[in-house]
Amino acid sequence: MSPGPTSNPGDVRPAVAVRGLTRSFGGHIAVHPTDLELAPGTLTGLLGPNGAGKSTLMRMMIGLVPPDAGSCTVAGAELRGDGTAVRRRVTYAPGELALYGELTARRHMAWFQRGRGRDALARGLELLRRLGLPLDRRVGAFSHGMKRLLLVAAALAPDVPVRILDEPTEGLDPSRRGEVLDLLRGEVARGTTILLSSHHLGEVEEGCDRVLFLREGALVDTDAADAARRRVRRALRLRFAGEPSPADLEEVFGNLAKVRVEGSLVHLLLPSEDPRPVLERIANAPTLPMPTSVRFGELSLTDLYGEIYGTEAV
Repeated sequence: MSPGPTSNPGDVRPAVAVRGLTRSFGGHIAVHPTDLELAPGTLTGLLGPNGAGKSTLMRMMIGLVPPDAGSCTVAGAELRGDGTAVRRRVTYAPGELALYGELTARRHMAWFQRGRGRDALARGLELLRRLGLPLDRRVGAFSHGMKRLLLVAAALAPDVPVRILDEPTEGLDPSRRGEVLDLLRGEVARGTTILLSSHHLGEVEEGCDRVLFLREGALVDTDAADAARRRVRRALRLRFAGEPSPADLEEVFGNLAKVRVEGSLVHLLLPSEDPRPVLERIANAPTLPMPTSVRFGELSLTDLYGEIYGTEAV
C-alpha cells in the first residue's frame, strides 16, 4: 500500500481517468477540480472526514451527480459523451442504505441486476448465499450490516471492469469486514479496478494498493502527503507499565509542542529525526519510570491521516 500520486505510473492505459471534475452546491465548492487515474487491477482507498466530498466525487464519476465541469473516462467510455456506456462498465454501491423494506433480498437482487443479464443475477444470488443472507426474507427485517452486505453483493455481481464502493464495510463487525475485503481482493486478482471509501484505516492499510486523501473537496497532493510522512517520521511512541503522572511528563517533555497521552501510551512529535536527546532525558529523569517499549519513526496510515487532517482516525 502506498499513499502515492494521483496519476497512474507507466504506460498502462488507466481503467479510470478523471480530468477536472468539480461540483458546487449553493455557492459552496463540494469538490474542487480533480484529476486522478486508477490503474487496471488495483484497489484504491479514498479517505477523508465526513463532508470531504468523497461521495460527491464518486457519484460524479458515474454520472449520478452531474459535474459543473470536467470529464471522466471509464474503461474507454467518456461520461459526457456516453454516460450509458460508462454505467455498463462500472457498478456502484452507495453509502446510503436505500432499500425497500417490503421486498426480499432475492427481489432486490433481481431489481439491481435488471438489464445486466442472467449471469449477473445468478452471481448476485450466489454472493448472497455465500454471505449468509436469507434470500426470501423481507429486507425490512434485516440488520444494518445485512443491508450493507446486500448492497455490496449487488455491486459485485455483474462482470464489469470497474467498481466504485462508498463505505462498503460501514456498520459491519470485524469478521464481516474481513469477508468483504476477501471478496474485493478476489475481484482485483481477476483484473477488476476498485475504488472504495472507508473510515476503517486498518483495513485500507492492509487491503489497498494505494490511498488517496480528500480534504475539503480537494485531493491532497503528493508533496503535502510527503511532508506529512516526514513529520510522522519524527514520531516517538513510549509505552509505560502504568499511566505516567502529568507532573513527570511536564518535567521531561514540557518544552515539546506535541505531546499526547493515551493511558500508558505517550506520543511525541520530536523537533528532529534524532531521538537521542529525548531518550537521554528519559533515562536521566529522577521520577519518570523507564518505558517498557520505545518506537520511533514508524509510519502507519493512522498517523498519516492524523497529520493530514489534524484529527484522530476512526
